[in-house]
Amino acid sequence: MLTKRGDIVRVLFPNSNLRTAKRRPALVVQADNLNTGLSQTVLAMISSNLNRANHPSRVTILLDSSQGVSSGLRLDSVIMTDNLITVLDSEIDSVLGYLLKMDEVESALCHTFGIKN
Repeated sequence: MLTKRGDIVRVLFPNSNLRTAKRRPALVVQADNLNTGLSQTVLAMISSNLNRANHPSRVTILLDSSQGVSSGLRLDSVIMTDNLITVLDSEIDSVLGYLLKMDEVESALCHTFGIKN
């Protein structure tokens, strides 16, 4: 499935024990046209557990915001740039929506990787 940076997709995302997984939304964070020659995509986990919010590596998406409306998410959620995974493109089920702006996510990714922005 062809995706682009900022798309919110549905994917089988592994749990922290790496033995089990569940279908959940995730955000495409890799650059468009990365052209690595590999059919894979880098994603950030999205959780509906708002207790995980309020960390510089995380971005809260509220459904009543413009970001929330375009996201395709069903619940207020937290994008966790400190929980990334690379998946085969064939594992992406569908595109649920997209983020209108990636500014907050880019800031969160900089914090996760210790990059000064």
